[in-house]
Amino acid sequence: MSTEAEGAGGGHDLRHHGDAEVRDGGAALVDLAVNVRADTPPAWLREHLAASLGSLAAYPDGRAARAAVAARHGLPVERVLLTAGAAEAFVLLARALKVSRPVVVHPQFTEPEAALRDAGHTVDRVLLRASEGFRLDPAAVPDDADLVVVGNPTNPTSVLHPAPVLAELARPGRTLVVDEAFMDAVPGEREALAGRTDVPGLVVLRSLTKTWGLAGLRVGYVLAAPETIAALERAQPLWPVSTPALAAAEACVAPRALAEAAHAAHRIAADRDRLVAGLGEYAEAGLRVAGPAEGPFVLLRAPDGAGVRHRLRELGFAVRRGDTFPGLGADWLRLAVRDRATTDAFLRALGRALDRGAGGTGQEPA
Repeated sequence: MSTEAEGAGGGHDLRHHGDAEVRDGGAALVDLAVNVRADTPPAWLREHLAASLGSLAAYPDGRAARAAVAARHGLPVERVLLTAGAAEAFVLLARALKVSRPVVVHPQFTEPEAALRDAGHTVDRVLLRASEGFRLDPAAVPDDADLVVVGNPTNPTSVLHPAPVLAELARPGRTLVVDEAFMDAVPGEREALAGRTDVPGLVVLRSLTKTWGLAGLRVGYVLAAPETIAALERAQPLWPVSTPALAAAEACVAPRALAEAAHAAHRIAADRDRLVAGLGEYAEAGLRVAGPAEGPFVLLRAPDGAGVRHRLRELGFAVRRGDTFPGLGADWLRLAVRDRATTDAFLRALGRALDRGAGGTGQEPA
């Protein structure tokens, strides 16, 4: 674990995201690059969104959705801010909070650092090491850091940090931002800090786009102390969340949706176990899986990872490159968890991609 200061992104393309891996290939590629749950949004949610279109003539009114999110986490509405996805929340935090030494824990989602840099901040990094399981030691964060950003479970490592470890990062005068965009894909949402009011300076971000397949709609929210919420709200434009997005927010925190998400989290865990077990069959080829994985995606390291990624594209599969994440290199790849049939087909393709890289014929065994 190390700390570093980087300029201009440190040579990493902080704006590269998984959708770029599939944009050029279109429908011809099986998408394992984007961490959005397959077969979403469900029919009932699409119908709910369609019904909201009759209200488009009126300006968006977020009161009901805000109250629903607050109730879902047992918080007063003054502790909730609805946003156009978690990405907007990162921009608001970078622009609205007065901080002098922001620190981002990497490898993780790169938008927080990009937003901070765009707002004129110099960003320090705490780099977690693969040899240590990408685990966080709170002592590695500089004492004078007044803004700390960490993901949980972390994208792309799929590490789930214990809540007490994250709470150790909190202290008076520091804002602790925990990105829980994928927490609803963790069975029981164990280690979640959302809803906690006893951790000083805590800001929790949630996204509804991953589990519900709403990346094109943009909807998320911030949970924080009322004074922080007020500062972020002042930095927002008027009506930042559309009427359909507000309808989605209200629907996706309702009891029916929470039960469906909980069921999906268990299914994802089972599908992830199958993927990890299949990847283990290629250990002799030098492939290593970071873990234990707890999110709806898996990080792996393969010899000639860049070459493997390109060969997988030729075989019809898009996976996420890892070298745009600070702390990772070109041998790292991230895979979204998919259903059993997709996983099995991918594992066969991976075997061919690894075999070709080793100078084999690429033929599957008889």
